[in-house]
Amino acid sequence: MATLYLASGSPRRRELLAQIGVPHITLIASIDETALPDEAASAYVERLAREKALAGLAGLPEPADACVLGADTAVVLDGRILGKPADREDALATLEMLSGREHEVLTAVALADVSRCESRVVASRVRFRAISRAELETYWASGEPADKAGSYAIQGLGAVFVSRVEGSYSAVVGLPLLETAEMLAGFGIPCWQHLG
Repeated sequence: MATLYLASGSPRRRELLAQIGVPHITLIASIDETALPDEAASAYVERLAREKALAGLAGLPEPADACVLGADTAVVLDGRILGKPADREDALATLEMLSGREHEVLTAVALADVSRCESRVVASRVRFRAISRAELETYWASGEPADKAGSYAIQGLGAVFVSRVEGSYSAVVGLPLLETAEMLAGFGIPCWQHLG
């Protein structure tokens, strides 16, 4: 069985892989995450997931027995990608836009080994209740929004804003577990390894 590497610094993705019993080694694959001109959000997240997986594979000294997982998540509102906030004002403006509305969360997962790279994009919809300015200020002060796509974490303090999720909750967190498990099986990496 190939050794699985996770090309992500996200603790959420590490926790999600551990949740389904898949041992892995974390590595960091630095890529340019700038969107291309007129690039659709789904194409953007899929491209970044693939680039992370391939960059991670290229950085391994012995890639022959390795499989690298790359993933990327984007929050999309009115066709616009809402990335990680640049600063406090950016985060508050983003959260004000999401307040009382539904938005889309796109997460792409890619797996690469020496012979192939496969990827899938999972779309989920998330609705926020109306959020007061005071709540937004307090939420920003918690530190949680600072490095999150869309300036919130559904698995964290930001959960209190979410009135409905349609689709994959784990994908909104950062890794669609159903699709990831199916893809890993195709690469000969089973889930629930701790039960064997």
